[in-house]
Amino acid sequence: MTLFPLFLGLLIPFLGTIAGSTFVFFMKDEIPPRLQKTLLGFASGVMVAASVWSLLLPSIGFMEHADGIMQVLPAAIGFVAGMAFLLFIDDITPHLHVGAGTPEGPKSHLSRTAMLALAVTIHNLPEGMAVGVVLAGALSGETDITTTAALAMSIGIAIQNIPEGAIVSMPMRAAGNSHGKSFAIGCLSGIVEPIGAIIVILLTSVLTPAMPYLLAFAAGAMMYVVIEELIPEASQGAHSNLSTVGFAGGFVLMMVLDVVLG
Repeated sequence: MTLFPLFLGLLIPFLGTIAGSTFVFFMKDEIPPRLQKTLLGFASGVMVAASVWSLLLPSIGFMEHADGIMQVLPAAIGFVAGMAFLLFIDDITPHLHVGAGTPEGPKSHLSRTAMLALAVTIHNLPEGMAVGVVLAGALSGETDITTTAALAMSIGIAIQNIPEGAIVSMPMRAAGNSHGKSFAIGCLSGIVEPIGAIIVILLTSVLTPAMPYLLAFAAGAMMYVVIEELIPEASQGAHSNLSTVGFAGGFVLMMVLDVVLG
């Protein structure tokens, strides 16, 4: 992988967050409930498909020469570890669920804006890890992950980040912040993704032997976000069927991207 595709792979997801954050300039102060349900479902579908095709299957493929249970054991260990890591972070950090207003985690005197920012950081952490580990796999040349497959992962996360940016910036505006501040917070909510990805890439030479575990770890972390944050929010109240439609659309889109470009 040359430097230009690597730069694109790091930049594209962040551009998705920026694009979504611009919604605050031309929409009302709150996202219409039907649209929010659809967007949450769509984001869930993208993340589930990315976890399977971009992370878990390459993790298992990395061990294709192993025998019996050893072919899938690293993927299983990594997946459970990713879920456990996000569970731990979620438990010790005061935050708001994405799209909700009920604080969770330890008691804190942080403002609603700060807690929502923490929630989004938790949400984006596994996405940045996922992009970084896939790009690292393509860089190493020791996996079946191609440059186009890595870029497909980045594009999928970017598409998922568009509604995510809106889901962050719009409540910030509704809470009384200016359009500019709401936009800036929405954009900054995605900065953890390229930072996390760069850290993973810089450690590529050290992490290559652990690649099957890392791929599955990122998948587990992403699935935790889907199960704990996105699906519950999308399923509450009326119009939950729209989240199902959105999930189907996001899942199919990410699957097609990964298979066609990978």
